[in-house]
Amino acid sequence: MTKAYIGWRRQGDLVVTRLPEDTELTPDRSLDLVNHSPSGFEVGYRGSGPAQLACGLLLDHYDDTQVAREHYIAFRSRVISQLECNGPAACWYLTGEEIDAAMATITDDVVALPDGGGPSPTLPENWRTVTRPDRRVFQRADRDHYIVLGDGTDGWLAVLCSQGDRAYPAPLASRTVSDDGDVERAIRDLADESNGLIEPPEGEC
Repeated sequence: MTKAYIGWRRQGDLVVTRLPEDTELTPDRSLDLVNHSPSGFEVGYRGSGPAQLACGLLLDHYDDTQVAREHYIAFRSRVISQLECNGPAACWYLTGEEIDAAMATITDDVVALPDGGGPSPTLPENWRTVTRPDRRVFQRADRDHYIVLGDGTDGWLAVLCSQGDRAYPAPLASRTVSDDGDVERAIRDLADESNGLIEPPEGEC
């Protein structure tokens, strides 16, 4: 029997089981990559529970953290958001071949990844530089927050965003900096603002 995943309800909560081992899939492993929904998985819409399930399924199916981290948003939007589970019986069934086929259609909507370098000396330790050819981007390592620096109307525009269905669709805060202004300070302020919105795990800066 080939690998497959089945979703069903247990006391209202979504339970996901991997076949043929009949092993329950939990959010624990995927939470080490992205922390959208510690309370559990969900399906049927583009939200935090489906995002956690998308990451968990890709991580379990491919056993590749980079594949899961890069593509879970697009996989959530194209596959997980379309699944239904509204009753107590088995609700949906997804084969490994179906996951592979869906992933073969995903060529964009890639989540920006840290470039692997050390933290910027001007930013908190839980922030990293992201390699993108068209703009300066910084990623919060422990949450899906980003700072994007680009050209503004009268200088620079730095925007704090939360990852969504595409790159940086949900602005949380912004700073406008003149051409001769302190851009690094604006980026640091936005990083501090993000850390204030969602505190990093205990023991991290």
